Amino acid sequence: MDITEYRRTIRPLLGDYRFHHSVCVSDAAVELANIYGADPEKAQTAGILHDVMKDIPHEEQLVRMKEYGVQLTELEQHAPKLWHAILGAAYLRYVLGIADQDVLNAVRYHTTGRAHMSLLEKIIFIADFISADRTYDGVKDFRKMAKKSLPKVMHAELAYTIFKLAKDGVPIHPDTFAAYNEVSLEIISQQKG
Repeated sequence: MDITEYRRTIRPLLGDYRFHHSVCVSDAAVELANIYGADPEKAQTAGILHDVMKDIPHEEQLVRMKEYGVQLTELEQHAPKLWHAILGAAYLRYVLGIADQDVLNAVRYHTTGRAHMSLLEKIIFIADFISADRTYDGVKDFRKMAKKSLPKVMHAELAYTIFKLAKDGVPIHPDTFAAYNEVSLEIISQQKG
């Protein structure tokens, strides 16, 4: 499928807001791919598909995960905001027939991040934060940072996520801590070198 077919396929699954957001993330991902040397076509695809399961009711998400053989950890079972990313990757594989592991991982980890993220995974994680439709306090700073340093914007966004989740009193996925620690060490290493 090409990007037009993916848009047509996901349109009935998403409300107007979520579809617009997905288009904005796809556009931001292409821009970042061009800056950092990733495949713009894969970035565009992962961007448009990253939230494909977001507007599906939680009960239905659980049913679909069972159908696709998705096993949730105990923490994930109590974190429904993460389900759409986990289910989204399974949907891409089993329904849309996408076999590209990098695209699948970019969708799977766009919410939590993880250690050893590929360039594409980082781009989708960042694009989701800085897409044109985002209006939260600090987004303009993240957008500027994203064009200058991938590690620094990843570090800042992960810190923002951890702080917000801790403030809200909800569990934080171990993958998020792993991503934060890895990028922190990368920045420390760059500063020493």
